[in-house]
Amino acid sequence: MTKTILVIGTFDTKADELAYLIARIESQGGAVLAMDVSVLGQAAIPVGITKHEVAAAAGTTINALIALGEEGEAFAQMSAGAATLTRRLHQAGRVDGMIALGGTMGTDLALDCAQALPLGVPKYIVSTVAGSPLIAAERMAADVQFILWAGGLYGLNPLCKSSLSQAAGAVLGAARAAEPPRFDRPLIGMTSLGSSCLKYMKRLHPELTRRGYDIAVFHTTGMGGMAFERLAADGAFACVMDFSLQELVNMLNGSLVSAGADRLTGAGRSGTPQLVAPGAADILDLAGWQDIPERFRDRPFHMHNRLIKSVAFNADERRDLARAMADRLAAAQGPTHFFLPKGGIEEWDRPGEAARDPEGLAAFCEAAESAMAGRIGLTVLDAHINDAAFCTAVLARLDDWIAAGIVPKGRPENEDQKTALGTAADS
Repeated sequence: MTKTILVIGTFDTKADELAYLIARIESQGGAVLAMDVSVLGQAAIPVGITKHEVAAAAGTTINALIALGEEGEAFAQMSAGAATLTRRLHQAGRVDGMIALGGTMGTDLALDCAQALPLGVPKYIVSTVAGSPLIAAERMAADVQFILWAGGLYGLNPLCKSSLSQAAGAVLGAARAAEPPRFDRPLIGMTSLGSSCLKYMKRLHPELTRRGYDIAVFHTTGMGGMAFERLAADGAFACVMDFSLQELVNMLNGSLVSAGADRLTGAGRSGTPQLVAPGAADILDLAGWQDIPERFRDRPFHMHNRLIKSVAFNADERRDLARAMADRLAAAQGPTHFFLPKGGIEEWDRPGEAARDPEGLAAFCEAAESAMAGRIGLTVLDAHINDAAFCTAVLARLDDWIAAGIVPKGRPENEDQKTALGTAADS
């Protein structure tokens, strides 16, 4: 079937580039619906959705936006209108994916449009600032794709055409190949920091699968936590196992390796049952190229690779972090339970390892117990987070919640097989 791609851009100033992009999509058998989001000028080529329709979707008019005399404010309102129309078009089945292009203004608008589409719908942004720290994690849709628009600020040229032709193939190919997520079994969202630092997922994954759940594990290096929080806030999970809070402590201490200010709040806002543990909350991860904040410069640090380096928290900082975790969890609208493994919270704080700090760990545990008592369900374990005992305690709590109807019962694979056999017999 022909796939229709929503192409978004300013068709007054970037008409040549957009026309080239549209031609490349159509040359591969795709259909296009063009949306003009310019304000001052007129679209230089025909479009399916005019700037006046975009402004109307934001509850305003182009003349009113021009009268503002402020480009940024005008474009912010156009962003709201464009996002509204993007959502409506997809809900009506008129588009199968989107692609937008621009500089900072166009990228700002495109980010809102991408967030308006559900997970699994191809969404591409061709941007002069792709990969830039200007783009905050919380602005990005969980599965948005960026393509750097090299040499594309003004006018067509061989470099620009190379980027746009690849983008055309990417979005149309994705629309043809996309398999939207089907949630035939309840989905559990889990966080972890790799599989060496935190190992519990290796034990939990097969046990959860046996109980009839699908499991999505998110890597807590900024973008993973952002996607996790967005989905948790949308109620996508039957239960969350948020056992790696490293992004939260990063955000609270000035690191760019952050999932945004909403970390550890999404499940709480949606009322999703959440099981939480402080995995890797004893170290601050920084971007490899980021300067170490002044107050951490006297600490030992570890260069994990060229992308990430780490420094340790002291006892007072760990007490503050424990209280911050408790405050966020106490605001949750759904069942919440915290597991406190007093034997350690990541692999490198075991006896003899580089991050071992018994006094700091004890300070964190004492503060966490005090801050959570009477506010949040709490299990204190004389075990390490990577020990089998931690997983046993987690599964026991989950099973209690399943029995009580707090977490929907899973659908084991053998039940799917029985259903299929029964259907075949009936026919």
